[in-house]
Amino acid sequence: MNNTYQIYLISDSTGETLDRIFIAIKAQFKNIDYKIHTYSFTRTENQIFKILSEAEKFSDSIILYSIVDSNLAKYLANISNEKKIPCFGVLGDLILSFSKLLNQKASHQPSGQYALNDEYYTRIAAIQYTMNHDDGNLVKEINKSDIILLGVSRTSKTPTAIYLANKGFKTSNIPLINENSVPKFLKDNPKITCVVGLSTEPERLVDLRKNRMNTLKETENKSYTDIEKIRNEVNDAKNTFRKYKWPVIDVTRKSVEETAASIIKIYEIYKQND
Repeated sequence: MNNTYQIYLISDSTGETLDRIFIAIKAQFKNIDYKIHTYSFTRTENQIFKILSEAEKFSDSIILYSIVDSNLAKYLANISNEKKIPCFGVLGDLILSFSKLLNQKASHQPSGQYALNDEYYTRIAAIQYTMNHDDGNLVKEINKSDIILLGVSRTSKTPTAIYLANKGFKTSNIPLINENSVPKFLKDNPKITCVVGLSTEPERLVDLRKNRMNTLKETENKSYTDIEKIRNEVNDAKNTFRKYKWPVIDVTRKSVEETAASIIKIYEIYKQND
């Protein structure tokens, strides 16, 4: 019988960085049984001592931490060592290495990545813009977009757009029924901004649309899940992308993060050639 590992994620900020790192780590290992214990805004020795005293009760505890205060991080590592609990820091060595390379002393300020600077406000503006221009809304303004996504229904346009917005890209998305769904000014100026088509396998779309209909408790719109109609939709969309020379990403087996990363690469190439 496999042991259940007690994973303690200890952060001096929101813990988002640790969450992402642990997700990346566990993806490399199959069949591990674990329980997550998340501790955010941990900024005192007393907090750390209480957490480690709790972790000590289990024989399979593992500590993963992100603490920028070097003295506090050292305290955590020392107490973990005393209690014989495996302990791994994700920032300490990186911050030290960058400090040496940049010839600059690190601030060791918790939550530094959430500073209310220009980058933060750019991201907030991008999120607001993207939400206002979701699903074909305010198409007359989409020339202001950094990125425009086109695709038939259920090709992850909205979640991908929101993800890109969180990266600071003002993103519009337009659902495609046929070529007539594309705004005229975009047809006349197909390179006015970075336009990317999203496509997927028809069989995958059938499953996604059926799930959506079940969620909404709809039963009447049979054509929405008809495989032949969907094949025609997908082919028409591909022909439209080809006609206007818009790059296409097949999202069938891609996560939103992978799709967004590909779109950002396309955007960078577009800006270089702009």
